[in-house]
Amino acid sequence: MSTILISGLVMGLGATIAMDIWALALNRILGIGLPNWGNVGRWVAHLRHGTVFHDNISDAAPVPRETTIGWIFHYVVGLIYGAILALIMGSAWLAAPTFFAAWIFAIITIAGGWCLLHPGMGLGWFLSKTPTPWKNRGMGLLAHTAFGLGLWGTALVLA
Repeated sequence: MSTILISGLVMGLGATIAMDIWALALNRILGIGLPNWGNVGRWVAHLRHGTVFHDNISDAAPVPRETTIGWIFHYVVGLIYGAILALIMGSAWLAAPTFFAAWIFAIITIAGGWCLLHPGMGLGWFLSKTPTPWKNRGMGLLAHTAFGLGLWGTALVLA
């Protein structure tokens, strides 16, 4: 069990790094903006006051080190997702990981953003309050595909 859990945490780390490399590549090649981890950190910090949903997270009071909080949250969530996948799939899958299982799981994990984080920051359910919701949803699916590739690729290295 502990080997599976450690493998999952390493997979989550590798997958989160893959997602960040994807975002950086899009930024450098196409000029697409990088994720604003400061806003995520602000949202996380306001949770301790019982505020889950904001009309616009930019209007919420800034908190010290919000960007650091956002980055830490991003990586903790990635580690947790990796551990969950490893625990669900078990040692047989870890010995011979398949892309499809990692990809489906990664696509499912976008629900956390679409149904909690984004509405919490004032972006609406499934990014419905953004200027280009379908484009943003598509970009999210691509980012989570990169996450799935990272899960699978890291699992392959560990196998």
